[in-house]
Amino acid sequence: MTEPLPSAAATARVHATRSRARPGGVDPAEVAGRPFRERKPPWLKVPAPGGPTYRRLKAEIRGEGLHTVCEEANCPNVGECWEMGTATFMIGGDVCTRRCGFCNVQTGRPTWNDPLEPARVAASVKRMGLRHAVVTSVDRDDLPDYGAGAFVSVIRAIRAQAPGCKVEVLTPDFRGQEMPLARVIAAAPDVFNHNVEVVPRLYGRARRGSDFHRSARVLKLAKEFGGDRLLTKSGLMVGLGESFEEMVETFEILREHQVQILTVGQYLRPTEDHLPVTRYWEPAEFDALAEAAKDLGFEAVASGPLVRSSYFADRSAREAAAAA
Repeated sequence: MTEPLPSAAATARVHATRSRARPGGVDPAEVAGRPFRERKPPWLKVPAPGGPTYRRLKAEIRGEGLHTVCEEANCPNVGECWEMGTATFMIGGDVCTRRCGFCNVQTGRPTWNDPLEPARVAASVKRMGLRHAVVTSVDRDDLPDYGAGAFVSVIRAIRAQAPGCKVEVLTPDFRGQEMPLARVIAAAPDVFNHNVEVVPRLYGRARRGSDFHRSARVLKLAKEFGGDRLLTKSGLMVGLGESFEEMVETFEILREHQVQILTVGQYLRPTEDHLPVTRYWEPAEFDALAEAAKDLGFEAVASGPLVRSSYFADRSAREAAAAA
């Protein structure tokens, strides 16, 4: 009889978490924005998660010692997605080496190294009966390959245990290095996603340690490496001080870099230590952004206040594949 995989709870983890006093390199108190505890617009209200499927998946994922970006990033759609039996797995631990001003994932010096994590993720994908699995990670600038090997192992494990499941990877920028990226693409994911997150002007405020043009180049190289078999995807947030015109200009750059699928959502401030929301964009404005993106030739667009990168990821991938 096959022995069960040991739980990651038995794997020692010691996190050295840095202060969030200046996330992204900027003091949030120095950035003008809306009060943290104000009442949000009605279109941002969602029911609290707690259905039976949600509770079951939460217990199962925790029991396997896995992490999901659904929880780590306080995704507002966690209840809806988990009730539909979908989740986005976050590999490489839950401590990030970067400190973006909008992100709720803890930051510090990671110590997570679990060689059995790919097998556990794949086993969960099979058990949950997923048709489209999304795999993401924290930034692991502490590793020689920036965490690329973990993506490769998870892709291969899912292919072996759940061969009918599509695999989408949402990766860091690998510091712009081509070899780690090439290794991930060679493992043949169905969708390669790398979020640029904000318009270029806001990188100095919101994305410490990252560079917009480096991220755009990663997306273009991924498409060149993967060719027609690979769909490329990226996402942005609004509510950090960008204009409509800047958003459309950023869409144009992404299209020039061969991005096929686009997501756009509202930034929601996780804590008072994060960058403030400058304003809440209205649903009609998201519709206008979607129309502008479609006019530029994106093959699938998801734009709305509560849209996040993995929201209805399977549907977007099918739309893009049909249009390609």
